[in-house]
Parts: sequence; structure tokens; C-alpha cells
Amino acid sequence: MEHRHLGRSGLLVSELAYGNWITHASQVENDQAIACVHAALDAGITTFDTADVYAATEAERVMGEALKGQRREGLEIFTKVYWPTGPGRNDRGLSRKHIIESCNGSLRRLGVDYIDLYQAHRFDYSTPLEETLRAFDDLVRSGKVLYIGVSEWRAEEIEAAVRMADQLGFDRIISNQPQYSMLWRVIDKEVVKTSKKHGIGQIVWSPLAQGVLTGKYKAGQEPPAGSRATNSEGANFISQWLRDDVLDRVARLAPIAADVQLTTAQLALAWVLQNSAVSAAIIGATRPEQVAENVKASGIDLDPAVMSEVDKVLGDAIVRDPAMTKSPRNRP
Repeated sequence: MEHRHLGRSGLLVSELAYGNWITHASQVENDQAIACVHAALDAGITTFDTADVYAATEAERVMGEALKGQRREGLEIFTKVYWPTGPGRNDRGLSRKHIIESCNGSLRRLGVDYIDLYQAHRFDYSTPLEETLRAFDDLVRSGKVLYIGVSEWRAEEIEAAVRMADQLGFDRIISNQPQYSMLWRVIDKEVVKTSKKHGIGQIVWSPLAQGVLTGKYKAGQEPPAGSRATNSEGANFISQWLRDDVLDRVARLAPIAADVQLTTAQLALAWVLQNSAVSAAIIGATRPEQVAENVKASGIDLDPAVMSEVDKVLGDAIVRDPAMTKSPRNRP
């Protein structure tokens, strides 16, 4: 497993991180979830990503249980705050109250004394940015959080946060967590440029387009039993890719992958990791074998001709503008 710096920070992360959105405490039973985390550890993954909202806070608990007993200094544990975690008016957003209370809850569920990277899960238009950044800075100064990041923030929002942090002497954000894959390239236009200018690394989610880029979904066929497309939350998201025109193009990636001795999934992950702006790509799993296969994408250098062929095959299935399809900003 290769490791990369998270942006221009000194923090090293495994270039494939393990995440548990939709899977833990939802699609996967606890024993299986723990087996997947242990498979990730065995494969050299040291970076683990979760969020307070996943499975109504239960995913954090499962992640904490799975990592219990591991050497804490050898792990990078990431979580997030923003989405509702309770029925109260203040159980959501990026107010000081919710950030501090959610951080304490995440620490308790994860069973740790500090969080390596605490991320604003979306931008909060109803809370002053200064209040949000000051609360994050206080968590850093208290030792409960080591680094601050964001998720799915637009270029102008990232720019505003960096500028304000510099003006007020707050800790800067070091990462953004956007959706990014062969099929979804929205960040290439503005977010990557702004992030590079400020030394912010991308921790990308859905590098396999919710499993579509594994090649297991076939045009004209029902989704495989037990797949993400048959899960209520997963199906709502993956539906944008389950069109015959997209699936036909994805199927044509298989011979390209075979030519470089990779599976289609490994090719998709390796493709994402060719982008120097990407510090880590998050993979999920319902079975330990999936982890073992996916980690083989680490350290792969793809020839420019292969990258060009991928673009040619996918063609107009590639989303470069969120207006072309469903935006991920309103999804946790």
C-alpha cells in the first residue's frame, strides 16, 4: 500500500482509504463489517473514513469496535459533521453547538481520544463561516482534532474558508472530500485548481461510481442480489448510472483493464489515483475479498495511452458539470 501526503500537510494517508457509508450497521452485519476492516488493515490500509450521520451514528460505533486494539498512532481516523443526528433544531448544521456536541459524540462512539481529520460534511449557508471555523479551530487547540477538512465544498467556498482562516489566524482546512471517478469529473473544472493553490488534498468518494465501475451491473439485466442497487439508500443514488448507454460503455472497459492485467474495478481505482490532486480514494466493501482485490490498484502507473482510451470509450457518459445529472451535494 502506497501512502501520500494529505495536501501540503505533513499527514500521510494510505492512497486507498476504507469508508463505511451505507455498509456498516446497514447493508452489512457487524461481524462481516469487522472482517472487512481487518482485511483493510491486513492489506496495509491505515486511513479509515466515516461520519456521524452514517446509519444514524451506528456506523461510527461499528468502526470503533472494528479498530479497537489497533495501535492508535498507526491509524488515521476521519469523521464528519453537518447532517442531522437527532430530532432537535440544533442537531444539525455547522453551528458551534452542533460541532462541539457532535465531535464529543463521535469521540465516544469511535472509542478514541482524538480525531485525525474532522470534516464539514457540507457547507452551511445558515451559519456564519467565522463561527464554524472558530469552533473547528477550538477543537484543534483542545487536542480533540488534529486536522480540519471539508466535503463537497465548491471552489468559492473553499477559497472563502482559506481566506478567513488566514485573516483570523485559524487552522486551515487541508482536505476536501468530493465525489470523483472515471464517470464523475465535476471537480476537475474549478475545485482542483483552487485546492492545489491552497495545498488542499482531495479524499475522493465513490471512485467506483457506487460499484458500477466494477462491471457487475449489465445492460438489460436486473441488478445482482445483495448489491448496492438493491439497498434502499444505495439504489436511490446509483440509479443515475444504471442506464443501458452507460453500462454498455462501462462493459467496454473490461478489455482495456485486461490488457494491463487489471480488473475493471482496479482500473477505475488506478485511474483516480493518477490524479496528483488526489491524496486518497475511499473504497467500501461488503466482503473482505473485495478489499483484497481493490487494494491491488495501489501503486499502479497507467500509461497515457490507457488513460486516453478510457476517455474515448466512456465518451459522453462522463459527467463534467453537475447540472447534467443529479448533484451529490444533498446526499450524505
